[in-house]
Amino acid sequence: MSDFKCAAEAAEAALRASFAPTPCQLNAHLSAKYGAEIWLKREDLAPVRSYKIRGAMNAMRKYLAEFPDQKLFVCASAGNHAQGVAYACKHFGVKGVIFMPVTTPQQKIAKTKVFGGEAIRIELVGDYFDDTLASSQAYCDAQGGYFLSPFDDADVIEGQASVAVEMVAQMPELPDMVILPVGGGGLSAGMTRYLAQVAPQVALRYVEPLGGMSLAGAVAAGAPVTLPRVDSFVDGAAVARIGAQPFELLRNVKRDQVLAAPEDRICGTMLEMLNVEGIVLEPAGALSVDALAELGPEIRGKRVVCVTSGGNFDFERLPEVKERSQRYLGLKKYFIIRMPQRPGALRDFLELLGPQDDIARFEYLKKSARNFGSVLIGIETQDPANFASFLERLSASDMEFRDITTDKAIAEFVL
Repeated sequence: MSDFKCAAEAAEAALRASFAPTPCQLNAHLSAKYGAEIWLKREDLAPVRSYKIRGAMNAMRKYLAEFPDQKLFVCASAGNHAQGVAYACKHFGVKGVIFMPVTTPQQKIAKTKVFGGEAIRIELVGDYFDDTLASSQAYCDAQGGYFLSPFDDADVIEGQASVAVEMVAQMPELPDMVILPVGGGGLSAGMTRYLAQVAPQVALRYVEPLGGMSLAGAVAAGAPVTLPRVDSFVDGAAVARIGAQPFELLRNVKRDQVLAAPEDRICGTMLEMLNVEGIVLEPAGALSVDALAELGPEIRGKRVVCVTSGGNFDFERLPEVKERSQRYLGLKKYFIIRMPQRPGALRDFLELLGPQDDIARFEYLKKSARNFGSVLIGIETQDPANFASFLERLSASDMEFRDITTDKAIAEFVL
């Protein structure tokens, strides 16, 4: 354990040749909201806007110290790990080949190129990440390169632990609790192991997206398991199987320490941090802040650190984020209404709306019926309670309707 402490501190010291520590900031808004002392460890302010740079830099540094003639590094990633590896390749003056799915947004490809410059080459292979990963590993083996895993690597875990090294040095007093986001497990494993050595009294909580709880599944089974389905919205943490090496360091985590963050609620947290604090967080970067709502009275009066793990948010996704947040808060609903095909039917429907209700979408789904037509209607309101009275009025009318707001099967095709 002490060897790991020394290694993590050496990793943190080595990073200073590349960038300054990310700040650990007391957040007045969240502190007032939860009646606690809430600090943010701002990994979204790292050079590549995520902590991933740490693991990539440490793994490359250590490998080159042992094998200085190694000139080729390979990885597979559609996001933050790719940018971290690109930055590290440029820093150490080595060549990198970064495999990304064909479906990767151009914004992420462009940012990776900016960080790596002439040191890297990007290969777009496969529609799905598993295909991309297989191609990258086959290429790496054939070319004699070194493959940099995003989390299932001891040196990467060591590098991510540098977040904890900085945090302990920056805090005026040790926190009562640290909330750690979990994807593949590299960050949470590294910080857990370091804090167990230097601050075992600090309570830890782990938060995963509800649609990708690989740590919770592994804790329940006693070993990593592959989730049958993963919601990819929280793309920086939507991992079907936690890494084997991270799980060995997280094996003693209790099930009640692992929290679930619903994807739609995360959207509200992202908007709150953007609108109130001016802090841009990607979905995975908002996980730890979102978990504060889950902890409630448990953190009142406590000193809590949330690791905001990344800020690589594509603002083209903002309408989707707003949409999902409104639905979670009960401020927006969608209905399919069977409306009579007669003069005045639409006017009759409009009269059912309250003064704070607004039609956000109106679309005929079926126009061919002679007597009735199916209509998709999206309604926004200012108070969730308004929908109760609206539904009473709608039920008393002669219009048949169905609320499809939470019906994922239908919503996938029509929303």
